[in-house]
Amino acid sequence: MRKKKFQFSKLYLTVVMLITYLPIVMVVVFSFNDSKLPVSWKGFTWKWYEELLNDAALQEALVNSLVLGVLSCAAAAVIGTLGAIGMTRVEYKSKGMMEYLSTIPIMVPEIILGMVFMAFFSLLNLPFGMVTLVIAHTAFCIPYVFMMVKARLVGIERSLEEAARDLGASPARTFWDITLPLIMPAVASGCLLSFAMSFDDVVISIFVNGPRVSTLSIKVYTQLKTGVTPEINALCTIILIVVILVMLISSLLKSKTSRRYEDQ
Repeated sequence: MRKKKFQFSKLYLTVVMLITYLPIVMVVVFSFNDSKLPVSWKGFTWKWYEELLNDAALQEALVNSLVLGVLSCAAAAVIGTLGAIGMTRVEYKSKGMMEYLSTIPIMVPEIILGMVFMAFFSLLNLPFGMVTLVIAHTAFCIPYVFMMVKARLVGIERSLEEAARDLGASPARTFWDITLPLIMPAVASGCLLSFAMSFDDVVISIFVNGPRVSTLSIKVYTQLKTGVTPEINALCTIILIVVILVMLISSLLKSKTSRRYEDQ
């Protein structure tokens, strides 16, 4: 019998999986810990979830983050999609430079963007709050949608749109019936990525946030000075469950759609 050779790839994959998912597992486990300190296990309890339901400040911060994420990714989806479509339809010498400039918000450090937004809003005498947060988050979320949609447009045959135009469809009708359905998966992916980046942002939000508005990321960051309670672990666990459910529903819908096309 041949001896099984040691495979470094499997060991490497195991180490990467442990480093990636072990902290998430620990957050879920310690959300049920009876102790406030995440260093020792004192017993199983549901009290942190009960306190989470009664914590009005944390719930308000969560709602603000959700509203901010939805508004910013919706605005970024419209602007980024139209920008990607327009960029692929025109030909000029500085096109490459314009595409490069469109991705600058991703490459510039967040602390620089935060300072720029703060100075810009102060120059306009715009009160800091939800409005400034939405504008700032939309600005750095646009490149994610732009890159996703632009990559999708490269693989779409222009003959489909030309055929629709030859059959008498107007430019608007061609966009709604041909182009938009084809790029919708890229738009959805860009929106999800933009929402995640907006929901997670701390640095830019601190610079453009007002005294009356607090997002979840800022709330957690400010609690680091006094110690993060297991309520945050409970909230993270709930968010993780919601994300897993959304991913499962999305995969089921994709599988049903693919089967429907195969049957046709």
